[in-house]
Amino acid sequence: MATTTTPVAPRPKGVRLVGALTRGPVTIFLTVVAVLWLVPTVGLFVASLRDAAANSASGWWTALAHPAELTLQSYRHVLENPDLVRSFWNTALITVPASVLVVIVAALAAYAFAWIPFRGSNWIFILIVALLVVPLQVALIPVARLYDITGLFGTIPGVVLFHVAFGLPFAIFLLRNFFIGIPAELLEAARMDGAGEFAVFRRVVLPLGIPAIASLLIFQFMWVWNDLLVALVFADSQTQPLTVAIREQLRSFGSNIDVIAPAAFLQLMVPLIVFFAFQRYFVQGLLAGSQR
Repeated sequence: MATTTTPVAPRPKGVRLVGALTRGPVTIFLTVVAVLWLVPTVGLFVASLRDAAANSASGWWTALAHPAELTLQSYRHVLENPDLVRSFWNTALITVPASVLVVIVAALAAYAFAWIPFRGSNWIFILIVALLVVPLQVALIPVARLYDITGLFGTIPGVVLFHVAFGLPFAIFLLRNFFIGIPAELLEAARMDGAGEFAVFRRVVLPLGIPAIASLLIFQFMWVWNDLLVALVFADSQTQPLTVAIREQLRSFGSNIDVIAPAAFLQLMVPLIVFFAFQRYFVQGLLAGSQR
């Protein structure tokens, strides 16, 4: 038996013309914004491939016409600088624990607020949400005094604990709002099969919450990796991250672009790698949040 298909009527030329005219300016505008956004990054990368004499003599854009002057010597000097290498590892030692601890603690707390009823849970959650409006700067002096008493001042654990404390309110708020959208039937089915709360959290909630957790991990990683203020206050010369080391280079050697540019570009590359590695989950988390 032959099947008949209903032909789809083409859109009128006027509708197609209006759509093309509407998309055209938007596309051009977004392209211009993207190019302008990328110009500083491109300039930093080109400047990092030039020596000090070339950077002092002309702007970075002149190297586009003379690619022969580009070299990797500046990166070699940076990687041979013991202070910058130590600062790079300090940045990793601060960022990784601060990001992982925030995700773990926030996920457990968010599950409790979303699916485990207990007395005062709503008021405690309101208090956590209220902490979102507390500026980080108001805690610098009190925490510095506390660290001086406890011996945490100038140490990597002290910087990590500060980032964890100020990262938890947003993390708990974000994950709780995501977890509460999980169908209750899934959790009840797991409990009927004999699973405890931790098993429900590990086998049901965590797999479904991977997009939100990945989004949180990206945000927290980038905030801590690019932090300057907290490290300036609580880190010393032996525990300072790369942002502080670059600032010290800028303060001591204002024209030392051959060191500052490659170090800054290395500082930039790691968050980009993390973002693109988790980009799929990040987009899923944003879309899931918009659908709830």
